[in-house]
Amino acid sequence: MKTTLKEQIVNTAEERLHQLGIKLPSPPEPFGTYAEAVQTGNLLFLSGMLPTEGRGAKLTGRVGAELDVDAGREAARLAALNALAVARQHLGSLDKVTRVVRLGVLVATCGDVREQPKVADGASDLLQDVFGEDKNPSRLVYGVASLPLGTPVELEVIFEVAEQDAAPGTQQPKHR
Repeated sequence: MKTTLKEQIVNTAEERLHQLGIKLPSPPEPFGTYAEAVQTGNLLFLSGMLPTEGRGAKLTGRVGAELDVDAGREAARLAALNALAVARQHLGSLDKVTRVVRLGVLVATCGDVREQPKVADGASDLLQDVFGEDKNPSRLVYGVASLPLGTPVELEVIFEVAEQDAAPGTQQPKHR
């Protein structure tokens, strides 16, 4: 008898990724002059998370014009996978994430599309699957006219991370 993820006790984000069969992509490189991850204290800020693979957009277009809501959800999920890849690269392990504090989702739409929250759920659902419902973030969803590279979605994510103990006689950096 096959058990579902909800039936199994999976304690860490890295274990959940493995249980879900999710292999994170290589972290994307910035498409401009900015850092994709900046940590100050116990907060890790990620910006410019796009639905890209390699150096190009995997999905382009606007929800309600070239793309439907399901394609927008797929784009949001891919952008969230990229965010997880960047966070893991920066932290060494997603197990250091103690909370997803905030998720900002920009959705490129046309006309009077009002289903931006359904598109954003593509990212929210993935983060919940990886970190657990008790670590769900606050969320803000914007409908916009266009986004970088013509992508339908862009994410901003703020993670709370475990404090690291500095070795005796050393100071922990305040900014990374």
